[in-house]
Amino acid sequence: MPTETAAAAESVFPQLEALLPHVQKPIQYVGGELNSTVKPWEDCDVRWSLMYPDAYEVGLPNQGVMILYEVLNEQDGVLAERTYSVWPDLEALMREHGVPQFTVDSHRPVKAFDVFGLSFSTELGYTNMLTALDLAGIPLESKDRTLDDPIVLAGGHAAFNPEPIADFIDAAIIGDGEQAVLDMTKIIREWKAEGRPGGREEVLLRLAKTGSVYIPAFYDVEYLPDGRIARVVPNRSGVPWRVSKHTVMDLDEWPYPKQPLVPLAETVHERMSVEIFRGCTRGCRFCQAGMITRPVRERSITGIGEMVEKGLKATGFEEVGLLSLSSADHSEIGDIAKGLADRYEEDKIGLSLPSTRVDAFNVDLANELTRNGRRSGLTFAPEGGSERMRKVINKMVSEEDLIRTVSTAYGNGWRQVKLYFMCGLPTETDDDVLQIADMAMNVIAEGRKVSGQNDIRCTVSIGGFVPKPHTPFQWAPQLSADETDARLTKLRDKIRGDKKYGRSIGFRYHDGKPGIVEGLLSRGDRRIGAVIRAVYEDGGRFDGWREHFSYDRWMRCADKTLPAFGVDVDWYTTREKTYEEVLPWDHLDSGLDKDWLWEDWQDALDETEVEDCRWTPCFDCGVCPAMDTTIQIGPTGKKLLPLTVKQPAGSGHEHAH
Repeated sequence: MPTETAAAAESVFPQLEALLPHVQKPIQYVGGELNSTVKPWEDCDVRWSLMYPDAYEVGLPNQGVMILYEVLNEQDGVLAERTYSVWPDLEALMREHGVPQFTVDSHRPVKAFDVFGLSFSTELGYTNMLTALDLAGIPLESKDRTLDDPIVLAGGHAAFNPEPIADFIDAAIIGDGEQAVLDMTKIIREWKAEGRPGGREEVLLRLAKTGSVYIPAFYDVEYLPDGRIARVVPNRSGVPWRVSKHTVMDLDEWPYPKQPLVPLAETVHERMSVEIFRGCTRGCRFCQAGMITRPVRERSITGIGEMVEKGLKATGFEEVGLLSLSSADHSEIGDIAKGLADRYEEDKIGLSLPSTRVDAFNVDLANELTRNGRRSGLTFAPEGGSERMRKVINKMVSEEDLIRTVSTAYGNGWRQVKLYFMCGLPTETDDDVLQIADMAMNVIAEGRKVSGQNDIRCTVSIGGFVPKPHTPFQWAPQLSADETDARLTKLRDKIRGDKKYGRSIGFRYHDGKPGIVEGLLSRGDRRIGAVIRAVYEDGGRFDGWREHFSYDRWMRCADKTLPAFGVDVDWYTTREKTYEEVLPWDHLDSGLDKDWLWEDWQDALDETEVEDCRWTPCFDCGVCPAMDTTIQIGPTGKKLLPLTVKQPAGSGHEHAH
């Protein structure tokens, strides 16, 4: 038996190498990155292939995959290798020469692994998943797979509604993956050791019975005559009615990645990242990430310091990103930034906070962050153009807050500020969006005043709003692509038409079309699987990339497949949902109480704001009791010690206090 699997798992590099001179950026397929791991195949009994279903340059820096790769490889007898989406040029050559989807670590066929795990941070990666399955020689639909095919597993934020890909995956994990993948490994290992009794069905049943792995095939969906869902019912005994999300409670126990991967080819983020806390309770109603990752769990200041120290030693990066949904909200962010800036002053290590709230910004913090690095632009996200819209979305930032913050920045030598907004939010009017122009003009006026300079810039960046599952806006109608485009054209004309400030304002926006497809995929049910498959078969790939995305192809395929079910794209996207309706993801428990979400949706329509429950009494969103978790925040009162004191040159060693 082992010889057979070993043969199936031999490296395909000899065949692949012959193709690489004919493709763009061949380096991305070669592997061997600093800190990558290759373990002997024969020494392991559970083998994972992990995929971020996008190009290497986007996939390699992904924290989720990097963490699971390390967590799994640290275990005895377990190996994990990585695979990424291949560009169409290599895909064509692989099909022509019979080279299967491979891992970059040791170029083994993905089909030879026990688990093929995909991490979806966006739904636009679904067609890339089908490409990878097909190239791997794994049947596209789970019902056609045999004992020799891997378990196809979905994770990441999009897995909180895996229904559109229910036909293509065997399992989904919702929530934090660290502990979950170890629990899964244990079950697979025991089943394999017993000689794989009961086949594929049995191992999936064992996973389902834990209550924390979702197996779509074990649930039947019944529909009402009008197309809505009547109910979702388990079709096996022992399978739970609802599957719960995973929550890792002590981040200091999971200091990953300890050895971050250093890419060979250029990637989107050339820096080392440390997650400083998980979760967010600001309660922005549009933000799925903030809702599904509750409660807030802070990493301790000492834990952060150790991770930065080890990570910089392991990688040689010159910038550290302090990641979270709202990094300036860490209860000890000032001490963290100052401690790190002090520690790495001589090494010129730059620090960055990818997400800063307008009201959490202070110039001391900003100065610490840029002390050793470059003073690039500052980015803020007011999200809504008018005060009224910011009440609807619960983004409690006033225009005065913004002007005060920007004024401080321009007064302290910054020249470039970027503001991020959304278009198409619930109840929004043209006027709400046009107020974005007024805000930008006020920002420039204030900047010119405090800096005495005319060369300052403000960039306005606008994304289309897509309602997401497990948020108060999960019932909201989406604005159509045409209406989004019309609204943005009016805004552009207003900015460009302004003689005094228009030339200092940069304007970046996406048209409304990709948002409609993302909306279809994020709030869709199992019937959308037919659309995804049709798009894939029609050549759809890399839908997250503007140059590869085709709105017409998605609409054509939807028009072809959906009428059979009596629904259409508008039914999923621009239609407002009602309280009684069973939503496709209702049987997946993010811990949030559905009635609480509905009340928050009603509050949004009434323009009522809600405080952050970190600093105020609980609002009964349901997460803490349902998931048996609590908010974990400092301050711990510790500072960033111990520090390494550098000896004068020539002493040849360093002492630590």
